[in-house]
Amino acid sequence: MLTITIKKDQRAEETKQSIIAAAEKLFRDKSFEDITIRQIAKEAGCSHTTIYIYFQDKESLLHTLSLQPMQLLQASLDKLSGDVFLAADEKLRRFNEQYIRFCLDNRSMYSIFFQARSTLVNEVEVEPELEVNKLRQQMFQMISQLLRTNLNLSDSEDLLSCSQIYFYMLHGIVGTYTQSEDNVDSIMKRLSPTFNAAFEALLLGFGKKMDDKNRSHKL
Repeated sequence: MLTITIKKDQRAEETKQSIIAAAEKLFRDKSFEDITIRQIAKEAGCSHTTIYIYFQDKESLLHTLSLQPMQLLQASLDKLSGDVFLAADEKLRRFNEQYIRFCLDNRSMYSIFFQARSTLVNEVEVEPELEVNKLRQQMFQMISQLLRTNLNLSDSEDLLSCSQIYFYMLHGIVGTYTQSEDNVDSIMKRLSPTFNAAFEALLLGFGKKMDDKNRSHKL
């Protein structure tokens, strides 16, 4: 009886893993919205009703595929942010490097990790329902915290604007290389100086904008 139970559990786990593998394969080629449960079932070699034994819906599959990698990234960035021995500008530089490297290391799943069922990046938004969006939001808030320190920003509207622009820059860089056949080490070795220069220019632009704003208020 015990042997039968073990074999049954093994088959169940194999079926679950085949569903996850099928979903990952399909999500690499099409957007989250374009893939149906029936398509995943066909790729996995099971019925669509079988999927619902293991996953409530597509969002459950999204979480299974995304949460662990995103949580590992979040933990790494949290550790970086809390390092009291690093200067503020060095924290921001290393944040950029880790974030870009993670995205390019996972470029086949980039749209699933960061875009599928995403909400707007907004520091004051009501807490998202989806766990993966909570992680996305936490990373955005970390950018805000680092920018607040680096730019000595106190105005929440200015901070939100700068954080959004910075966030767009990060994903603009990533989006440029998601289709590249180069491995991530090659990309980072060749282009890290360019990435760093781009962010330095952006920070200088933020600083000038804040200086101009402060001068206009004094007139």
